Parts: sequence; structure tokens; C-alpha cells
Amino acid sequence: MDRKKLQDTQAWVRSELERSVQFWLKNGMDHQHGGVYTCLDRKGEIYSTDKSVWMQGRCGWTFAYLCHVYGVKQEWLDASKSCIDFMEKYCINREAGDRMYFTVTEDGKPLRQRRYCFSEGFYCMANAEYYGVTGDKECLMRARKAYELIWQLNNGLIKDPTGLGPKTIPETRTGRALADPMIYLNITAVMRRCDSEQRELYDARAKECAEAIFKYHRKPELHCTLESVDMDGNPELWYTAGRVVNPGHDIECSWFLMEDANRKGDKKQHEVAVKIFDQAIEAGWDYEYGGLLYFIDCLGRPPEAYEHDMKLWWPHDEILIASLMIYRDTGDEKYLTWFERTLDYCKEHFSDPEYGDWYGYLRRDGKPTMPACKGSTFKGPFHLPRMLVMCDQMLGQLLAGQ
Repeated sequence: MDRKKLQDTQAWVRSELERSVQFWLKNGMDHQHGGVYTCLDRKGEIYSTDKSVWMQGRCGWTFAYLCHVYGVKQEWLDASKSCIDFMEKYCINREAGDRMYFTVTEDGKPLRQRRYCFSEGFYCMANAEYYGVTGDKECLMRARKAYELIWQLNNGLIKDPTGLGPKTIPETRTGRALADPMIYLNITAVMRRCDSEQRELYDARAKECAEAIFKYHRKPELHCTLESVDMDGNPELWYTAGRVVNPGHDIECSWFLMEDANRKGDKKQHEVAVKIFDQAIEAGWDYEYGGLLYFIDCLGRPPEAYEHDMKLWWPHDEILIASLMIYRDTGDEKYLTWFERTLDYCKEHFSDPEYGDWYGYLRRDGKPTMPACKGSTFKGPFHLPRMLVMCDQMLGQLLAGQ
């Protein structure tokens, strides 16, 4: 471990975090209607006023999390509350069991409703984190309610009140999605940290999530973790969706599992999580151009997704978190090498020192798609600041010899 190099890296991480945070505070916050705009171009100019509900929740969480880690700054707390209040006022479908919309207009008129529970998940995280910082009991009650709703929907305990139904005809094909237990595991980690009164519940739910990932989705015989399997966890390799591997998702999942393993002292779970990382990065890294491919086929056949060989910002954020976490936990220099390799790629291709924050979408050769953007319906102040905060903390732990 080169101490000077780690110190320089931590200094860069902190300055990059400041640039990212200021980019979104300056350009994204809607001071008229509340909430955040996330469709921003390279310079931070708004190119679409429609609002992503995912991003209201993610932004609400991020700015409260910054307060949790670094101490309360009023502009951070105000940004978090603006997003939380916007969601509460405009983003919940009160006529459909409090399911949440996917997108709304800038002034909160509903546009799209989707069957997935991720809007509810990020709403839950934002309210829980805000409660953890402020002690606002109403936010805690909202978070607990959303947390239970997601559990019931994911496990088929209630019918989806939107009436949208599954994405495939259930008489023909049903299955399991990795995102359900994976994201719920991360939501659970936030809830446990912020809501100690229900820690036993969160421990039990986390255990079920980890077991579901290992039982149904991890496929050692295929050297991967599959996005979709049948209800019994069997791979369905005769069609493309059944063979999809999202290396970034797998790497994100690996550090969710490692974080959970560290909490409970489960060395075996940690070891398996490291194997998930190893398989994903070896299969997904582009050794010709650098960076992580977005989708791959577990049998090496052509993926159907048009963007399969693009390089997106968030999988690289997940590599940086996971590789540094493994290095911190094991001392294995191989993972420090992965961290440094990925960081060098991100500095060269994603980071924008001139205007701040990161490009969201690169072509396979590492050049930004044009016109370049910093935000979209799916990209806002979440993955990048989360990564920078967590890496700042882990680098500090390494430098302190913990």
C-alpha cells in the first residue's frame, strides 16, 4: 500500500465530491415547484423538465446521507427535504394503494406508472435517512410503510393495486428478478442504520434477501449471477433475456452482500460475495478499450440490448466501491489494482473537471455520446456521490490502519 498514493486519491475523491454536489445544487434543484431536475446536459442546462420519481428519492437520500456522514449543512438538508416534500405531494398514487409514479411533470402531474417497486424503494430510503438526521417521526412512519409495501409486492403477498400485472403473460412464463432481493437488501441496510427499534426485523429480511440471491441467481456452473431465472431458480438459456448478465449489477450486489456479511461477521458470505465480484469483472471488463461492458450474454451469444457494449457511469462507481471494500477487508493487492485501474479509466473518460460531475454515457471506445449529458431519467445525484463518500471513508480507514 503506497500511503502517499492513497492520500492523493482521497484528496481527489473529496474534490470530485464537492464538484458533483455543487453541480446538482446549482443546476438541478427546482426552487419553484420543489424536487430536482435530472435531465441536464454537460454544462448543467435542463433539456427536459419532466421529473424522475426514482431521482427525487435518490436525491433526497443522497443529501440526507451527506448530512449523516459529514454533518448537517443547511443547503444539503433543504435539498433533501425539497425532494421528499415533492414526492409526498405529487408522486404517490393515492387511488392505487399508495403505489408511486415513475415520472411526473415539473409541477407534479402524473405521467407514467410502472409495475416495479423502485420508486417506493428510493422514497423509503430518503425518508429513513432524513429521519436519521432530523428525528422527524413522520418520515420514519412513511419509510416503514413503504418498506412493508415493497416486501408484500415482491413476495406476492398482495395484488399490485395498480393492476398493471407482470411484464410477461404468467400462464406462459414467470420468474424471479435479481433486482428485487438485491435492492431490498440495500434498502434494509439503510433502514437498520436509521431505525434501530426494528433491527430484528431488518436482520431477518436481510437474511432472506441474501439467501434468495445465492439460492436462485448465483450460478457457479455458468460463472455468473443471472438477472432473471424461473421461480425455482433454474436458468432459462433458450432465449436472450434468460442469459443476460449485467456485470455492474453483480458488482453492486457483491458489495451489498459484503456490507451485510461484515455487519454479522459472516466470513463465508463475504467470500462468496468476492467470487461474485471476480466473475463479474473478469467477464465484463473490456480488455480492448477499457471500462465495463453494460450487458453480456452468459453463453457468449449476441445480447439484444442495443446499449450492451456501452460504458455507463454507475457500474464503474460500483467497481470502485466493491474493489476498495475487498482490499480493505482482505488486504489482497489484486483488488487495489482493480480499484486503481477503474479510477484511472474514470478520470480519463467520465470525469469532467471543467463543468463538474461525470458524463453518464460513453460509447465502447470511451468517448461520450453526443450531445453529452450529465443527467437523465436514470442518472442524477446518487451513484457518483454515494461512491465518492464511501471511498472517502474507506480510504480514511486504510490510512488510519483500521
